[in-house]
Amino acid sequence: MTNNEEKLSMELKYDDRVPCNRSCQLLDLPWEDVVVTHVFCYLPLRHLVSLQRVSKSFHSLVQVYLANCRTFDPAQTGPHIPKEAFCSMLHNNQVLHHLSIHNCSDWITDKELLPVIGQNQHLLRVDMRGCVHLSRHALVAVSLSCLRLQHLNLAHCEWVDVLALRSLADHCSDLRSLDLTACRQLKDDAVCYVAGKCPALRSLSVAVNANITDTAVEEVAKRCRDLEMLDLTGCLRVRNEAIRTLAEYCPKLKCLNVNHCHNVTESSLGVLRRRNVDIDVEPPLQRALVLLQDVVGFAPFINLQI
Repeated sequence: MTNNEEKLSMELKYDDRVPCNRSCQLLDLPWEDVVVTHVFCYLPLRHLVSLQRVSKSFHSLVQVYLANCRTFDPAQTGPHIPKEAFCSMLHNNQVLHHLSIHNCSDWITDKELLPVIGQNQHLLRVDMRGCVHLSRHALVAVSLSCLRLQHLNLAHCEWVDVLALRSLADHCSDLRSLDLTACRQLKDDAVCYVAGKCPALRSLSVAVNANITDTAVEEVAKRCRDLEMLDLTGCLRVRNEAIRTLAEYCPKLKCLNVNHCHNVTESSLGVLRRRNVDIDVEPPLQRALVLLQDVVGFAPFINLQI
């Protein structure tokens, strides 16, 4: 018998002595290859945070999961998350792809966010809507660190200014969606600059901004030919001319919001309706019927062929 055969025989005899009825515990499974990848991904993050308190081993296991987590959003953490928990959970993570912090809007500042942005350079989607305590430095940090960024939500972040937005456009030219709702510091020139630098935009909101005029809308239409969604809600200075330009240059447009745009009428919207674009204001006749129903309590029969 050769040495290898003797060794194999000894190993088999040793295996025969190992009891076969030992139950397998969760911690016995390979952590990164099995538990993190195929088990913890189905559990809410708030439950995993609680699991850390069970033992030191579970604490270490959850930390491994947090360090490898690709998504951080309210669906995992619950409607509100304390500052200490946020900092602890993302302290060692360098592989985030999606980051949503709008459930931290009551307290999050540059101090808590900038370290997370700085160590996660593969971010593709960032949602900062309503985070009123941040500053323009947060947007600059995103633009300098996250060169692959595709989706950014800055709705109701009134601290967004033209210089920070220009930095974003200069470094994140692959942007697909950008929400600038109620970013009231911005004017036409800022939006035009983004359109020129980010031609791949498919979704853009400049809603609730009285500074936006036809100039910005027409530049977006001409530069971003793949545009599918545009939100102009409350842009009081936008007129029919801009909507006609949009219809001419954006054949892929699927959704247009022009509610409270009092200078936009059916004469320009009709072209888009015939292309089955989803518009958030009803055609005049249907609008009149709805108003009549509200007044008299029913919608009378009208012969539309007259």
